[in-house]
Amino acid sequence: SGFNSIGHMDTMLRGRHQIGHCKEGEEFIQNVFHVLSQIFTGKEKSNLAICWLQYEISKVVQCLQAKKKKKLKAQGKKSKKLAKNFLKAPDNRNNLCLWKLYAYLEWLLGNTDDARKVFDTALCTGGTGGLKSAQLCSLSLLYAQLEVELLESIEGAVTSRAVHILTKLTENGPYVPYSGQVLSVNVLKARKTYEHALQDYLSKTPVPDQDQVNVTDQLVNLVGCYALFQYLTVGIDAAVLIYTQASEKLEASGSRKCENTGENFGILNFPTALEAVTLLHTNLLRFHMKISVYPLNPLREALTEALKRYPSNQSLWRSYIHIQRKSHSASKARRFFDSVTRSTNSLEPWLFAIQAEQMRKKLTEKIQRADVGEIHCTIPETGITNRIVALFEHAVQSENGTHCPLLWRMYLNFMV
Repeated sequence: SGFNSIGHMDTMLRGRHQIGHCKEGEEFIQNVFHVLSQIFTGKEKSNLAICWLQYEISKVVQCLQAKKKKKLKAQGKKSKKLAKNFLKAPDNRNNLCLWKLYAYLEWLLGNTDDARKVFDTALCTGGTGGLKSAQLCSLSLLYAQLEVELLESIEGAVTSRAVHILTKLTENGPYVPYSGQVLSVNVLKARKTYEHALQDYLSKTPVPDQDQVNVTDQLVNLVGCYALFQYLTVGIDAAVLIYTQASEKLEASGSRKCENTGENFGILNFPTALEAVTLLHTNLLRFHMKISVYPLNPLREALTEALKRYPSNQSLWRSYIHIQRKSHSASKARRFFDSVTRSTNSLEPWLFAIQAEQMRKKLTEKIQRADVGEIHCTIPETGITNRIVALFEHAVQSENGTHCPLLWRMYLNFMV
């Protein structure tokens, strides 16, 4: 979300209590927002509102993860009030980004029907830009993704609300809320429209004067919408195919620009587009594995390839650790962490390598302490503690690690 809370340490537990936002840090951040909102005007003020709302959402997510119901209720009330005040301002009434965040907030708080109403209202007022409007695409993609997460299986998903949203997006007409069915002829038309739109985008040559950030965002949203549409109407392989095609095209255009022009405007944003497409790809594979039987290998390969390229992407590392927890053999993951830490200056690989080992240690201790008489321990514990200390030692000797307070605090915490 662009903000780190002050005095907040995700990775540490103090007794049973997770360390959350500390009061002074929270007051400081709120003061900064209040002061800035009086100084800024126009577009800057809208952007500030977006950041502020993202920050509020991050606190709601934290309450959800910590399962604090009372705190969640109070935080939700506060965040909703703030979002409504933002949307009342004349400048923000048509700001789809703010509408999107407000709907997402309602969804996180468990008010699914209210969230749907907000999404529908935003799509109705969003105009008829269809696939050409970056904000409409982004709004529809989030709405469809949230709806897909409610599905228990992909069977019969063709008539789901998510397909309705993605189909309506291609029609360039006013949005009509879901009425319980989706016509197959509309699905076929939508598939053709997506196909042509993606081909057009991928064959475009970037114009240096163009707003490259918008073009990149638009391409990512388009690929996301099309792949999700294919996933729901055809299947997982059709969706993966689109991600593969888009990634290959983006890689090719990235390397071509490097040869031709050295530092072109476009280059700066193509890695971010490729990274975002990779993230969508791995998230979809993870979701599919959750609701149906699917091999782990495609996801593992996609993640290892992506992490070699983007060693500082935290979401990818989280997914990688999540799938590695399922395997009892640590050697493959350890070799991978070693190779990535050698080839990059990023600190993330060190932090996640340490976290993975700490999880393994916790699991081992849990097994060894289980009260079931004689235990044949499946994972020998002896080396894990030494390994974690060695990882800390190497990490704090690296250039970035020396200056990272979080790393030192984790090290102290572990030694205690």
